[in-house]
Amino acid sequence: MTGNDAAGVGAGVAAAARAVRAPVQTWLVTGARAGERESAIAAHLGLGPGDPPQLPSGDVLPPTVIILEGLSDGGSALAFDTVDQPAGVASVPKVLRIAPGCLHCSGNLVLRVTLNRVLRYPPARLYISLATAEHLELLRAWLSEPPYGDLLDLQSDIAA
Repeated sequence: MTGNDAAGVGAGVAAAARAVRAPVQTWLVTGARAGERESAIAAHLGLGPGDPPQLPSGDVLPPTVIILEGLSDGGSALAFDTVDQPAGVASVPKVLRIAPGCLHCSGNLVLRVTLNRVLRYPPARLYISLATAEHLELLRAWLSEPPYGDLLDLQSDIAA
């Protein structure tokens, strides 16, 4: 088998794996201030201020990725201390920050690259925090089209 054949087989296996996995539950979060959006996400996860990333029942959170547009305005509700987490427990949500600016108007390039990286190892939950709801419906429509339409299960929007 040549290198090209192996690459083709690997791509086919990856495509088959994507085809059988469940779509990622995804929420679009809007609000005027970064801190408000981050608090809304923490509340949706069932976390209070300063809480460890655990559900009230004591169960660990399912794998979660949070994509935040722009910088924090300080005191983020999504700053997790992983020191007290048992080794190997992936209950701490992965928080990714991307440059501020309308994700729709930028041609979706930054979001597309970030989503493609996240979806290589898909989480159970995904939150995308937007600084403005101006193009929310256009962004939702874009995320509903291939390839993301099959990979994401868009939930009701969260307004902070």
